[in-house]
Formats: sequence, C-alpha cells, structure tokens
Amino acid sequence: MSQQSNIHWAGFTVSGTRKPRNDDSWIVFCSNLDGAKVLGEAGESSVTNQDMVFAVSDGMGGGNAGDLASSLILEQMALMIPQTFKAAATGFFPDSIAHLEEALKEVHKHINQAASQTEDKKGMAATLALAWFTPENMYLANVGDSRIYLFRDGKAEQLTRDHTAAWLSWKRGEISEIEYRQHPRRAALYEVVGGGHPSLCPHLAAISYSKGDRFLICSDGLIDGIWERHISDAMSKSETPQQIAEALLKRSIENSGVDDTTLVVIHVE
Repeated sequence: MSQQSNIHWAGFTVSGTRKPRNDDSWIVFCSNLDGAKVLGEAGESSVTNQDMVFAVSDGMGGGNAGDLASSLILEQMALMIPQTFKAAATGFFPDSIAHLEEALKEVHKHINQAASQTEDKKGMAATLALAWFTPENMYLANVGDSRIYLFRDGKAEQLTRDHTAAWLSWKRGEISEIEYRQHPRRAALYEVVGGGHPSLCPHLAAISYSKGDRFLICSDGLIDGIWERHISDAMSKSETPQQIAEALLKRSIENSGVDDTTLVVIHVE
C-alpha cells in the first residue's frame, strides 16, 4: 500500500446494564522512536513515519479486577510495541509477529503476578483484540472473544478467532449462527490474558491492507446485539467512522446492552 495513506478512526465504550462499572478498555496510540503517544476517541493520522495501534480489551474477575486487567494489558502493550523503533535505530529489525507474541506473553505474566498479590485480584484476566498498522502491513493479535473485522469489496470478514469451542463449531459449519448465539457455552473462553493460566497461545497474523479498507474492533458486548449482516450493512455506508460507530453502538444497545460494549471503526484513506 501507499505509505502516504491516512487512517481515520472513531471509538466508543458504554457500560452494560448488569453492573455499574465498565470492565472494557480501549486505546489508540501512535508508535515511533519517542515511544507511544495516546490519541483521542476520534481522529486522523498518517502511517508515513510512525505506526498506529488500536486495541480493545474486555476484563473479567471479581471486585475491581476486570477493569484493572483490561487497562493494564493496554498500558503494557503501549510500552512494548514502540520498542521495535528503538531496536531499528540500532540496526536491528525485529520480526513484528514475533515481537507481538513476546510482548503478549510478558503481559500475561505481568497480569498473573499482579493477580497473585491480593485476594480481590485473584484470577483476573482479560481478552485482547489489537491491530498494529505499519506502512507495509497490519499485524493483529487476539486472545479471547474480542474481535477484528475487515470490510472489503462489500463483505465483512472476521480476522480474529474466538477462543471458544462454540465459535469453532459455527465456523466449521456444524451449527448455524443462531445456534451459536444461543449456545450455553458461547462465552466459555479457553484462552485469556492472565486468569492464572501458565501459558498463552494468542492468534497472530499479518494482513496487507489498502486504501478503502475499513476495520471494526469490538468487545463481545457489541456482538451480543448485532448479527454479521448488520456489520456488513453498517460498514458499507458512505459515512464517517464516527457515524458508523454510533449506528452500530445504538443498534447493539437497543437489542441487548446487558454487557459492556466497546468498538473502534477505522478507515484507511
């Protein structure tokens, strides 16, 4: 793709109705030799001389552990991803996928260590869906059931993998989308960041992107209130990222709204 492309984005997060605290966290930051600079809820930025990173994390655990876990994960990723620029400045160019995997495993250890210090944080964990745009590629990492979609040529495609057996059954064609949505173990995750698990096996991928591509990153709260076709319908409209994000959020909350709902819509111009 052209290194002159700009990335436009808009994001929102809303607490669910079943509890007062929002356990979702999300972040947008640019990454360069100076480190990470956290950006606002909506904006436009170039990837000519810097990388752009977008991430959503859905926390879980008792007390204040869920929101702590999700925010800690994003803070740590903002510290680790810019290390590739510092390494490049010394003449060493690390593989971005390998760097992402190593960073995630370090964050996994960090969350488990923080959880072991006090009883109210025991077992805290979170999901992660992260999109890292460089001038050449978008690198993604996901753990759990927060998702990244690509909308291209009139079709929305889920790039991430939900780490549940029910999702695998749906994608293999063993059950329908409605059967998946009604599955009693749809939210039973076998991979999370933290949670006291000794190891972590994230889904990692490199995706080439082009001008005109659109991306959606979201927590499972958004999916609770919309179907796959709703994502394609919304993303196909000639509207701004903010307008699309607002429409998806409104529809999801009207149909469900029980869980915390977070989304970021990204356009490559």
